[in-house]
Amino acid sequence: MGSLIDRFGRRFPYLRLSVIEACNYHCSYCLPKGYQAVPGRPKNLDIDEIARLLGAFATLGMQKVRLTGGEPSLRRDLTDIIRVAANTTGVEKVALTTNGCLLQKRIRDWCDAGLTALNVSVDSLDRDCFKKITGHDQLDSIMSGVETALESNLQSIKLNAVLLRDLNDDQLPAWLDYLRDRRISLRFIELMQTGDNLEYFRQHHLRAEILEQQLEQSGWRLLPRAADAGPAREYGHADYRGRIGIIAPYSRDFCTGCNRLRVTSAGDLRLCLFGQMGIPLRPLLQHDDQQAELLATVAKQLGLKQEGHGLHMGDTGITPHLASIGG
Repeated sequence: MGSLIDRFGRRFPYLRLSVIEACNYHCSYCLPKGYQAVPGRPKNLDIDEIARLLGAFATLGMQKVRLTGGEPSLRRDLTDIIRVAANTTGVEKVALTTNGCLLQKRIRDWCDAGLTALNVSVDSLDRDCFKKITGHDQLDSIMSGVETALESNLQSIKLNAVLLRDLNDDQLPAWLDYLRDRRISLRFIELMQTGDNLEYFRQHHLRAEILEQQLEQSGWRLLPRAADAGPAREYGHADYRGRIGIIAPYSRDFCTGCNRLRVTSAGDLRLCLFGQMGIPLRPLLQHDDQQAELLATVAKQLGLKQEGHGLHMGDTGITPHLASIGG
């Protein structure tokens, strides 16, 4: 059917599906006090609901699905969810974003189930700094899991680091050493203001352009944007196997490259990470014969997607923290 196109001509072949809101890390920029379960919170979509959801989005033209959280590996059936996604007709890429806590133990199973791409959150290569940011001293285990992933047949491996002033903004040299001989893309993500981090944001926000200037001064060059690329600006260097991507949500043209939709762990469609509302899809995921209504609902809602977010004006929408929607 291929109707995932909004009124601004943007196509959305990419779905980010949160499979769980809970996270076991205490990252200072997201959940500094740890995950706090809200009484009465709707339960996560079960695997049958996920299968119906992915089938509908694939019918509309979705080709890539990214499983996120919270921390998706906290779901005991994550391997089964990966398998369902990989076996959905029309889905060509199945990606996972994880904090890596179970990476070393589970990566082979995930690959066998059909995983094609992996993103691991690693905010620092310095053990003490990593512990300070995340609340956990697991850097060695995570990086060992990344090395195991490099031995697999994954099409893409990326590491995500949130750029934090006075915390990890002095570690570019260590990252460059790491990228020299590894086929990995490192993504620096500019800290985003959310509903509950204003003081932290003011203290640690660093404009991504500063890092880009440092890269260019070191011989890194901006690469042409692929037709299906997301919002990251990617840089390459002749002396490095790895690449560096910059995700700068406050840049002027950030939203023009938007190519993804989001569904929360409870089944709400979010047209924008910082949008003002969620559209509940769960009532339409209970039976196979609801697909026509589900398709019509998604297509109709896409027509309401706005041209851009309101972050520049401090408008963070209904997103209290990034764990609540999977980033």
